Amino acid sequence: MHFVVFLSVPVWSGVNVAGVSLKSLHPALGTDADKEQWKEVHKQVVDSAYEVIKLKGYTSWAIGLSVADLAESIMKNLRRVHPISTMIKGLYGIKEDVFLSVPCILGQNGISDVVKVTLTPDEEARLKKSADTLWGIQKELQF
Repeated sequence: MHFVVFLSVPVWSGVNVAGVSLKSLHPALGTDADKEQWKEVHKQVVDSAYEVIKLKGYTSWAIGLSVADLAESIMKNLRRVHPISTMIKGLYGIKEDVFLSVPCILGQNGISDVVKVTLTPDEEARLKKSADTLWGIQKELQF
């Protein structure tokens, strides 16, 4: 399993289709008991960049399209929600100066708000573990 998969936290409790919670329809969603193996889907999504690099040698189009989408939100002050790396200290019980990619509202002045997603206790614990892991690496960096 790649390091990124370990740090990535799928929020299964928030997955919905047309407002219908998949977790309410399929309580085992994303767990080891999940016969449909949604955990594997999460891993495939995270690993997709590595697959593109393996096949093409680079991911410049994906990066370019992502940057263009962010720039459009800023330039047109669209205030759309994007997953953006931002300081998360004080959220979800995280006490360190760690930056994580979380849903943020982006407009002409940059990030105006962080969307506070309701997490299950397990999801919150996994997010804190990811933050702690990043902090463990970050605090050792010297400039």
